Amino acid sequence: MHRGSLVVLDASGAVVLAAGAIDHPTLPRSSNKPVQATTYLAAGWTPRSGEELAIAAGSHNGEDGHRELAAEMLAAAGLGPDDLGCPRALPQYEPTKAGWLAAGRAPSRLAMNCSGKHAAMLSACVAAGWPTEGYLDVKHPLQQAIEARLAEAAGEPVTAVVVDGCGAPQHALSPTGLARGVLGLVQAAEGSGERAVADAMRAHPWFVAGTAREDTELMRAVPSLLVKGGADGVHVAALPGRGAVALKLDDGGDRGRTPALCAGLLRLGVAADDLAPWLQPPVLGGDGVVGEIRAAGVLGA
Repeated sequence: MHRGSLVVLDASGAVVLAAGAIDHPTLPRSSNKPVQATTYLAAGWTPRSGEELAIAAGSHNGEDGHRELAAEMLAAAGLGPDDLGCPRALPQYEPTKAGWLAAGRAPSRLAMNCSGKHAAMLSACVAAGWPTEGYLDVKHPLQQAIEARLAEAAGEPVTAVVVDGCGAPQHALSPTGLARGVLGLVQAAEGSGERAVADAMRAHPWFVAGTAREDTELMRAVPSLLVKGGADGVHVAALPGRGAVALKLDDGGDRGRTPALCAGLLRLGVAADDLAPWLQPPVLGGDGVVGEIRAAGVLGA
């Protein structure tokens, strides 16, 4: 059993399904990235492509195209990989990682899944005239702007600021606030920074996650859907004109995340056929399927 909290909002932002502590502060981890990315635009950063904006809000696999794009973003701002404040890591995509290990390549800051976000943060600092040194400090102008923006989008105050796995500040919000923020992106007016982030992520989902990743495949399968997962059992999704879903699993695991998310998407009218690969994923044993993972009855229509 995977227990947690899940909220479904309709297009107006009203709660239509509540399970668990949907107003209790939690740490959305990388699910905060789409709203955070609007801060970089507001600071004056002008992405050269939709792919750059998508990876700014993404958690990529560290595949070749991901690392190359992050490096190009840094170069355009007159910076390099050594300016990144995220830790060194190996690529998450197993074929790429295997190649690195076979070649004896060392972990790299560019391969870390948050390097696109960090490259965008640094680009925003350059655009705004803020120092790049110390850009991860909670008192830095960029981080102050991010905290204010997250609270505004969520319609609630940030209740705690800690340090995320990538070294950047991480801001506590409730699942309801998380859902409100992402719903606001997909329903924002054309030409706004909020809509630009949503459009870039949906147009370039590979740069949001990567090959064989759930977020990438869900956005390809469901037109207009915006999805962003976060570490420790967090997921958020939104559809313009329909609403949003956000969840946090108490055990912090990934196994139950997508079936629960898809149960919420069914409540928003997404067709079960479009969600079929993720609604009841199989449990494997030996050489065969021995069970399935499915959403609890409380999440049913």
